[in-house]
Amino acid sequence: MEPQSGLPRCYRHPDVETGIRCTRCEKPICPQCMVSASVGFQCPDCVRDGSGTGHAADANQPRTLAGGRVASDGRLVTKILIAINLALFIAVQVAGDRLVDELSLIGYAYNPELGEVVGVADGEWYRLLTSAFLHQEVAHFVFNMLGLWIIGGIVEPELGRVRYAAMCLLSGLSGSALAYLLSAANQPSLGASGIVFGLIGGWAVLTRRRRYDMRPVALFVGLSLLLTFTRPGISWEAHIGGLVGGALVTYGLVHAPRARRELVQYAACGLVVLIDVGLILARSAALT
Repeated sequence: MEPQSGLPRCYRHPDVETGIRCTRCEKPICPQCMVSASVGFQCPDCVRDGSGTGHAADANQPRTLAGGRVASDGRLVTKILIAINLALFIAVQVAGDRLVDELSLIGYAYNPELGEVVGVADGEWYRLLTSAFLHQEVAHFVFNMLGLWIIGGIVEPELGRVRYAAMCLLSGLSGSALAYLLSAANQPSLGASGIVFGLIGGWAVLTRRRRYDMRPVALFVGLSLLLTFTRPGISWEAHIGGLVGGALVTYGLVHAPRARRELVQYAACGLVVLIDVGLILARSAALT
């Protein structure tokens, strides 16, 4: 589609106008997609096929907005996360409530089913992450997996696989940390909602960074928060923790200056980890 300005649109980013074309196939490419060649610029497809840049086919890989490698499958990590959730969901259906009791997030309480004191404050730190992949009810599982698939499919290609995986894990940890801090010590919590809300926060940051229309995202965030605070049985702490954690990590990933990109990105992720660990240690000290 040709815009009114007369400029074509990038074949990989249809919303971006460009006056640059690949010197090999002549497809329009935007500054994010163009790769320097011996003469002019080439598109990611031609570079991937080793079409004559003067280097090996993987020497000049196109990069995502956050500096990651552009992958052919933009949902690989999302598929892996869904597979982990599915495996645990099936295991719960087979093993029953005992597995939920062993892996769900709980602060500090006596569990009569297990016959012992359990919880993060009792040294079961793994619950902070296992609970973020655990589901018991079919509707809860399906709703979260739909959110992970749809929004993850938007965010993963923009960040790249490694950065996206880090953002998802830190979103889940942030959601669990805030739930651990603010929920009752004997209140169990489980579900991938922290990760999904982290993706929502990341999506909002990416939309702002791209200078896209923020209104659809703002409406989606508003509706998500409305459901969070009006529906019973929802851990709003996990939702808010994941939302803030995902937004902070994504902001650090996509706004890092190119000259010191990796250093700033590591620092942003490390800062979120330190905040989460601080919250967890403070709560553990209060409970024990």
